[in-house]
Amino acid sequence: MQPTTFHFELDGHVGVVRLDRPDRLNALTFESYRELTDFFVHLRTRDDVRSVLLTGTGRAFCSGGDVKDIIGRLFDVPEADLFAFTRMTCDLIENIRLLEKPVVAGLNGTTCGAGAVMAAAADVRVAAESAKIAFLFVKVGLCGADMGAAWLLPRIVGLGRASELLMGGEFISATEAERIGLYNKVVPNDDLYSEALEYARRLGAGPSFGLAVTKRMLNAEAHMSLREAMQAEGWIQAECMKHPDYREGFDAAMEKRAPDFGRGVGVVPTRSSKESRR
Repeated sequence: MQPTTFHFELDGHVGVVRLDRPDRLNALTFESYRELTDFFVHLRTRDDVRSVLLTGTGRAFCSGGDVKDIIGRLFDVPEADLFAFTRMTCDLIENIRLLEKPVVAGLNGTTCGAGAVMAAAADVRVAAESAKIAFLFVKVGLCGADMGAAWLLPRIVGLGRASELLMGGEFISATEAERIGLYNKVVPNDDLYSEALEYARRLGAGPSFGLAVTKRMLNAEAHMSLREAMQAEGWIQAECMKHPDYREGFDAAMEKRAPDFGRGVGVVPTRSSKESRR
């Protein structure tokens, strides 16, 4: 699958997804929304991609939906078409979260609207000093709970900060975003790509199976009780101990060398309904 509305390349085992409409601040169109949504499904079965770097070209990461190509065309459309579009935008975020490989957002500049939620959906956010961010949906008369923002953001920065960001819709600086935990790391503008790529490489060099189930459990445990979480973690850790990566990690430690984990994610087991009730 070769995308046409954004750029994709392999850098080692890092799949680099680059939004590439710098003249429009990398604003999304109907076509790029659809293609990004499908592409993150496609990446699930790419064994040559161990991690993903999502970034942009120019002075913006992503400024959200294009005012002309999307917002202006959504007035007076049938209700079914309107809902189909908003569901597709949510599908994009869900597919980023369901990709059981590390996703690093390399925020190279202005990040707002849909771009801000895409950043929140990533596992790690490395930002340039110029990467101000805003969840500005309320500024245009919409609900702050858009594309999963109200699910993602409280889990990153807490309910109080999330409420402030989603209800106020104001931009905050990269320094402030790092201070509240929204950005994992802020670097000089010129260093953004190399720093974000290195982060993605480092995560991608880890055990694919262990990383896959870590992301799955982070998604799933948001809805579990303490007892359910303990049961689930006990089960999945035992499964990981049967995987060759566990032996490789042990052997590497004993031999005082870096581990060489296998390249395949492998099949992540699913508990039976009987096991789930225990």
